[in-house]
Amino acid sequence: MTRTWHPPVKSALLLLYLIADGGNVAGRAVSLGLSASLGAYLGLYALIAATLWAASRLGCAWLRWGIAVTLFVGAAFLNASERVLADHLTYDGFLNLAGSAGFAGDAFAEHGGRIAVAVALAVPLLCAIGLSRRVRPVLARRWAVAPVATLAALTLILFLRGGDGARGLPGAFTPIAYLALATGEAAASDDRRRPVTMRAAAVAGDGDVVLIVDESVSARYLDFVDPAGVRTGLLTPPPRIAVHNFGIAASITNCSLGTNLTLRHGGTRADYMARNATGPAIWDYAARAGFHPVYIDAQRSGGRLHNGMDAAERARIGSFIQFDDVDVEERDAAAARRLVRLLANGRREFILVNKVGAHFPVHDKYPDSHAVYAPALARGRFLGVADTADRDGFDGSGTQWQRYRNAYRNALLWKVGHFFDLLLAPGTLHGATILYTADHGQDLNERGNSGVHTHCSSHPVPEEGAVPLAVLTDAPRGEAWRAAARRNRDRASHYQLFPTLLGLMGYPAGAVRAEYGASLHDGLVDQLRFNTRFHARLGRQPVWQRIEVDRMAGPPPGDSATALAAR
Repeated sequence: MTRTWHPPVKSALLLLYLIADGGNVAGRAVSLGLSASLGAYLGLYALIAATLWAASRLGCAWLRWGIAVTLFVGAAFLNASERVLADHLTYDGFLNLAGSAGFAGDAFAEHGGRIAVAVALAVPLLCAIGLSRRVRPVLARRWAVAPVATLAALTLILFLRGGDGARGLPGAFTPIAYLALATGEAAASDDRRRPVTMRAAAVAGDGDVVLIVDESVSARYLDFVDPAGVRTGLLTPPPRIAVHNFGIAASITNCSLGTNLTLRHGGTRADYMARNATGPAIWDYAARAGFHPVYIDAQRSGGRLHNGMDAAERARIGSFIQFDDVDVEERDAAAARRLVRLLANGRREFILVNKVGAHFPVHDKYPDSHAVYAPALARGRFLGVADTADRDGFDGSGTQWQRYRNAYRNALLWKVGHFFDLLLAPGTLHGATILYTADHGQDLNERGNSGVHTHCSSHPVPEEGAVPLAVLTDAPRGEAWRAAARRNRDRASHYQLFPTLLGLMGYPAGAVRAEYGASLHDGLVDQLRFNTRFHARLGRQPVWQRIEVDRMAGPPPGDSATALAAR
């Protein structure tokens, strides 16, 4: 650099960057009130601001630019994340984003405008630190320790506070500190997978074991759970198929990553983190019991992995199926058709299906033939989008939520009702046992609360953790399941699914119960709680949200004039 940028200009650029985040500062200060905590917060804010100023005065150009680029990336990342999520990026949220790297392409495609704004707002910081060598005062290279020391101090504070404490601070250091915490945790953990030690007995017949995990399906919006729900086909299955209705169940958490990761690895309420990290996966148990492991992923394409799956886990799956050349609208139907063929192939298999379901945006997740509930959201903007998407044009008003709920109902008619129409059309499951649930529920503003989050909220309503649960069998095999469904209706949770699957594969009930807890066949008490702090790291404990079925908000009856026609 040969051009000189004088101190007032550099200081003005730095001040411009800090002012751009002033709303978060004010919000944090108001939340703390006149307290010692407010003083500590302001002191930390001043330390970070002073560190940014010191970095801008370093005389060594390569050091200055290295720091500038690193902090620019951190600031842009934090700003973009908060603009997309419409909320402060917590450590828990950072880990969720890191575990959802497979969605990065969609995020850039659908939130390009917000990301561009976030990058633009971080440019003043880049220029304030990087530009100009000839300013006064000029600090020696040894002052480069200041950003490192500040990062270390922030990381230590976050560690001691269980990941909390960064709200309202200049954002450049925050994601870097989160990354340091995550890296430290990963280095300290033992990620070696334990082998399966149980032995499975031979299972009579040749039927498959299937787990279908829908996406973003709120329990009371389905007719087999609530009379006001949309048609699923499960209330009137073909004569030779039985549907055993467990009603409302509790999800593991209200975000996809934690639920799917735990469903695959058998995490328990008391010990889900260690089991998810080092325990055998459902694929390992299936293979050991003689079931060929099959994964049908309708959400992603091109071999991309998500929900915490890595290459090592992928390598242990016998058949990995995605639908690269199928439109998002049709992928659940494609999954149903593939599942029908697998059930009839005469090979004993364990099959896990991840559906597209009704994740936002719901505008275009159904064809015109299923646009039954009205008024609904305008269509045509989100064709081919599986999830994420921007919220432009959605202001969170009561009218907009009414349109959202109607579009959501239409999506369920197609993604759930049409899916089961196809799956049950042959009139037999060929001896298979199918467990159906969803990864989490939805907050569709039935309570009239403010905001535009449907799930993954840090302070969720109970509906975010309330999911449907049903078991499908061929009718002659259903007596034990009928009894279990009567006994445990509105009592179960996702934590019973892993031991239930192992039992279906022939693993001994006593050993499974000792290792993973109760199955759906056991008498269940007080299972309707979901975890609102799934990434309970650094000494923090999970937070369990209770679901009281008789107090749950249901589908508002006045949303649609055509609701009866859809039934």
